Amino acid sequence: MSSKTKTTATKDEAKPALVPKLRFPEFRNLKGWERRQAGELFTNRIEHGEDALPIYSVTMDDGMVKRSSLDRKFDDIAESKGNKKVHKNDIAYNMMRMWQGAFGVAVEDCMVSPAYVVLAPLEGISSVFFGMLMKTPCLLRSLTAQSHGLTKDRLRLYYKDFARISLPLPSHAEQQKIASCVSSADDLLAVQARKVDALKTHKKGLMQQLFPREGETQPRLRFPEFQNAGEWECQTLADVAQISSGTTPLRSNVEFFAGGTIPWVKTTDLNNSFITQTEECITPKARARINPAGSVLVAMYGGFNQIGRTGCLSVPAATNQALSVLVLNQNRALPAYVLAWLNAKVDDWKRIASSSRKDPNITGTDVAKFPIALPSPAEQQRIATCLRALDALITAETKKHEALKTHKKGLMQQLFPTPEEADA
Repeated sequence: MSSKTKTTATKDEAKPALVPKLRFPEFRNLKGWERRQAGELFTNRIEHGEDALPIYSVTMDDGMVKRSSLDRKFDDIAESKGNKKVHKNDIAYNMMRMWQGAFGVAVEDCMVSPAYVVLAPLEGISSVFFGMLMKTPCLLRSLTAQSHGLTKDRLRLYYKDFARISLPLPSHAEQQKIASCVSSADDLLAVQARKVDALKTHKKGLMQQLFPREGETQPRLRFPEFQNAGEWECQTLADVAQISSGTTPLRSNVEFFAGGTIPWVKTTDLNNSFITQTEECITPKARARINPAGSVLVAMYGGFNQIGRTGCLSVPAATNQALSVLVLNQNRALPAYVLAWLNAKVDDWKRIASSSRKDPNITGTDVAKFPIALPSPAEQQRIATCLRALDALITAETKKHEALKTHKKGLMQQLFPTPEEADA
């Protein structure tokens, strides 16, 4: 061991032991966690790959995943020796993205790119526990501090630098207990996320059934009371609405924004649903047109991911020039129905925006000519009510998912002590 390493180790041992704020009963009377350098817990595994092993990549959000599952193209490496072998329970990390959390624990023997570092845990070390620990803000700061490069985008964390990082070390039994607890929280999160995704998929499929397909005048699925109601009427948005766009007041004029009380809708306020509040308000001095409640909004530009986003005003409001405003003839087209129709046709908006145009956008003319199929107002209301009930369910389940994420974050803060707390 070099004199520098001895000095660092001595300093770590001299610091007060770490004690988490929340500890399982069987560990409460034990001493605090020790501090060890990462190089004392993990070795740098450098082994050639083997032909039969699958190739994995490391992602920031999902850890280690099979490379074939990623929505990207890769050049196949015919020689397995061109890759590194990873044993089950090793940690592999991307040297250029470790400071952002680009690492994962291997669930099986596999191979990774030779650009990765493979950490082999020593006896008594739980890779799952340390994989969770290294996702905490405190450890990510340490990983960043030990990464080197001219710019942030070029930071690299080599094993020799990783090995110097100070890590808290509880007993193996406590490591496993914490890892099991947090893994259970992750499992709950995954189940809830799948539930939300399933509801969204169900809604998408339902909309495809409730609205006629292109060239057809009746939907494939109809509520019983409208089974014999006949064909739907094919119109354009210009046939059922007055269409205009808003304006953007000069931000240099303080009088237009300071103390404003008039809701002002921008593209970022669109939620594909009913808008009840906005990020900003303007004053009457801005002289913006006030659109009535029930106006349906469509984003015409603001980036490809924004185009075609919708909203419906719950209260009178002004809008900026990036939005097309539809003031509907509600004897023919109900706002909630038009909103649902447009949300089902978002791919059509994107197709229009990307067709032979230098900058992807849609125009007021595109909006005016956009087709819409209309049943009777009673059937419109029935469809809108059904989809809004499903939206409410999706919102409720999404909130549960967010609550679980908040719970996990708080749990992690309690289960993993930070060096700052011990040094205070």
